[in-house]
Amino acid sequence: MRTEHLDEIIRQKDPALKEVVEQLASGDVHAAIDNLDRQGRVKQIENREERFQTIAQEYARHPEGTLVVSPDNQSRRELNGIIHDELQERGHVQPHEQSVRVLETRQDLTGADRAWAEQYLPGDVLRYSRGSRVVGLTAGQYATVTDTDAKQNLLTVERQDGQHVSYDPRRLQGVSVYREAERDFAEGDRIQFTAPSKELHVAGRELGTIVRLDERGEIAVRTDSGRVVEFQLRDHPHLDYGYAVTSHSSQGQTADRVLIHADTEESPHLVNSRMAYVAVSRGRYDAQIYTNDKSELAQHLSRDVSHRTAIDPGQEHGSSVEQKIGPSGAGHDTAQDHGVAPQSQGQTGGEGQGLAVGE
Repeated sequence: MRTEHLDEIIRQKDPALKEVVEQLASGDVHAAIDNLDRQGRVKQIENREERFQTIAQEYARHPEGTLVVSPDNQSRRELNGIIHDELQERGHVQPHEQSVRVLETRQDLTGADRAWAEQYLPGDVLRYSRGSRVVGLTAGQYATVTDTDAKQNLLTVERQDGQHVSYDPRRLQGVSVYREAERDFAEGDRIQFTAPSKELHVAGRELGTIVRLDERGEIAVRTDSGRVVEFQLRDHPHLDYGYAVTSHSSQGQTADRVLIHADTEESPHLVNSRMAYVAVSRGRYDAQIYTNDKSELAQHLSRDVSHRTAIDPGQEHGSSVEQKIGPSGAGHDTAQDHGVAPQSQGQTGGEGQGLAVGE
């Protein structure tokens, strides 16, 4: 938990929910979960598929101002796809989709791993935030891994102009590693910028809604701060669905209501007291937890881990902004990151894309 004194919970507008967040902030997780349960805000659904479908249906019942929080990237991806389909069925999202190439951070690589050629895979897409004149790579450039030489620790990449370059990855810093993936986006979809862009003036984890998407790859996104951002998808392929986010990525978000997925079979590094506090405190008026086992929930959410180990190594990275979800929350939130008014100032995140060597 945070070490500075918590003066006042300022995000929550529902008195019962505010009491729960105060209990979580003071470390009394068992009392907080019992309190939520008495309020009818804890749902037990043992079957995983049925649980996800129920969350999707509840989201679709009132999409505006709603955010789903899940502890890990795998469940986040599954929930996003199911919610997308549910919204299409109900007419909230247009039926005509475009299959879009996006880049996902390689979650399995640490900063140390990136210094060794054998850790890379053919097809990995690299982005160089700093570049190197010696190697012949410029800042902001993308390249694709074509070959690795573990013995000499050499990495061979193909630049966008078709030229091949070989280098020792220990020589470069600020290298982000991605894999290509596809998403089926449609007008009306909620999306998340998974990496910041100075050119587009968007922050990592910023959310918005697709208002236009055509077959040429031109997209217009209305961010939750009210701006309309227009760009070519090939110029910024760092997008994903924005219905469900990880608990780490949810920091800085405020929603009218939050639907939380908490599976007691998940690792303590994912389901713990920090996840409980961050996730529940995103909601202003409502927070609901969907779990596989009510009887074990409070115990698992009481597990205490440090800030460093609480963050899933597979979480999204990049700078974030404090923002409210949906039209009713246009603009940045003036509340501090965890919905409290601390005496000391919190730290601000730095800009970046993925995990980079040397970070």
